[in-house]
Amino acid sequence: MSFSGTGLAGLFGNPLAAPRGAAGLLNTLYGGAGRAAGATGGNPLVALQMAQKNRDREVATAAKQPETQRDIAAFRNGIAKAKSIGEALDNPAVMKVLLTANGLADQVQYQALAKRVLLSDPEEQGSLVNRMASARWTAVVKAFDFANAGLDALKDPALQTRLADGYVEVNWRKGLEKATPGLADALDFRERASKFKNAVEILGDPVLRRVVTTALGIPQQIAFQELPAQERAITNRLDISRLQDPKFVDALSQRYLLEKQAAAPAAPPDMGTLAVQLRGIIA
Repeated sequence: MSFSGTGLAGLFGNPLAAPRGAAGLLNTLYGGAGRAAGATGGNPLVALQMAQKNRDREVATAAKQPETQRDIAAFRNGIAKAKSIGEALDNPAVMKVLLTANGLADQVQYQALAKRVLLSDPEEQGSLVNRMASARWTAVVKAFDFANAGLDALKDPALQTRLADGYVEVNWRKGLEKATPGLADALDFRERASKFKNAVEILGDPVLRRVVTTALGIPQQIAFQELPAQERAITNRLDISRLQDPKFVDALSQRYLLEKQAAAPAAPPDMGTLAVQLRGIIA
């Protein structure tokens, strides 16, 4: 079955595509029964709309957080003091901002390996980045070209500002994630989905993989299957060319949020509310 309906009607009109634990989109939005309506006490679609509406203001506020400012200052100082690109990439503060701003925050803990990948030459067939065959690593390595440009690539003040801004953006999204599970992924997906052309690229990107497989109801156990089987699981349900359609991407990101909401465990009752309920029962 191809996942190729138009907009929200295409995504949610099919009973097979309805969010688990919910009667449908309208029930989820307007208080119908089911886990998705109140699992975390908030409406994920409204949260998505508000995040988009208030983005600039909230990102500016996030940039003023003391910890974020310290991280960015350490990043700039690390580059200023470095005598070579290798020395710069040996600095945890530099790597933290560099990787996080480029969607590689999950690789910060692997600094030694990250450095080797970043210094590899994508033009050499046997280089580490090419052996890894990772679309996101390849994109970053090509963008900076540290193997040829060296430290000069990081010395550019404009580039440092863009990286700092990207780091702040990621931190802002992390804050949103605490209140609305999946919101950070949904925002990232909406921005980058159009760049992905095939199932292999989707599978190789953690965010795209989470959003697509969750929205399509593909079990996480797919990761234990051979790559061709994983590709088929996606292409049988999704016309990947439709990721070029902003409306479809918007609808898919909303579906993902609803699925995350449906899967979230119910929040424990407020103790004050529980006390009132108990008094009513006892009375």
